[in-house]
Amino acid sequence: MATLLRRLFSACLTALLLLTVAVAPARAAVAEAVLAGGCFWCLEHDLEALPGVKEAISGYSGGLLERPTYRQVSAGGTGHQEAVLVRFDTERLSYPALLRAYWRNIDPLDAGGQFCDRGSSYRPVIFTAGPEQAREASASEAAAARELGRSPADLKVLIKPLKRFWPAEDYHQDYAEHNKLRYEYYRWACGRDRRLDAVWGARARQGKAWRQPSA
Repeated sequence: MATLLRRLFSACLTALLLLTVAVAPARAAVAEAVLAGGCFWCLEHDLEALPGVKEAISGYSGGLLERPTYRQVSAGGTGHQEAVLVRFDTERLSYPALLRAYWRNIDPLDAGGQFCDRGSSYRPVIFTAGPEQAREASASEAAAARELGRSPADLKVLIKPLKRFWPAEDYHQDYAEHNKLRYEYYRWACGRDRRLDAVWGARARQGKAWRQPSA
């Protein structure tokens, strides 16, 4: 009798486990986006805080030089921009929502750099991985222009295909977390938040829906 009960218990447990596996939800898809918006310490910090973002990595994109270093990129001439690779859960954060947060964390009117950081390595760029991201990036550009009351031609953010992303050196990763005082002083001295407030007003640094034009 005891043996029979053990067999019945084992069979029930196996059936329960199989049922659990069968009804378990599929794993959420993880997508990637590469965005440039001035100092990657700041953009990484701002985007990593968004609900649904699993990881943000500082690095370089846009140039032809393989395995560029910070010294090479910041010296200019490599064609790279400081950029951030964002990995995000598409069930919690869509690419268009990520782009809204991106736009409101940069100065889209500045083609010469961002805030106190000047030069092409700091200019804002949306690097797109495929036609769908390209379409959504263009739509976000049009929406950002409407919200700012500007022509899309006034916005200086480049939208171009992603070729390769190179992670930056280890000491750049999570810089805001590991060097809190230095990071906060740099951000304040660079005037990043003051300029964001001047450009975007109360919607600066936020990912909420685009403001619709008045009827």
